[in-house]
Amino acid sequence: MGDGDRHGYGIMRAVQEHTQGRVRLGAGALYDSIKRLLAQGLIVECAGPDEAGGERRRYYRLTRLGRQVVGAEAERLAPLVEIARNKNLFSEGT
Repeated sequence: MGDGDRHGYGIMRAVQEHTQGRVRLGAGALYDSIKRLLAQGLIVECAGPDEAGGERRRYYRLTRLGRQVVGAEAERLAPLVEIARNKNLFSEGT
């Protein structure tokens, strides 16, 4: 979602692609997370393109608050990742 509006299946595919298949979200876990993120104001439902055959999917986008939270979490984790790199606890490819 950080790189554009997505529907649920699109989110699942993007996560799988970004993690080279190491993370696979199940539909139940994803939609539970979407409900929580909506309730917290971190994402909003937005208009998506009309689907062929009249099917309407729900699209989601990060809010300004959602982007701030993602940024803060990335900053929080960055020093931990650097420590792990310095201690050779993982390689760049994994």
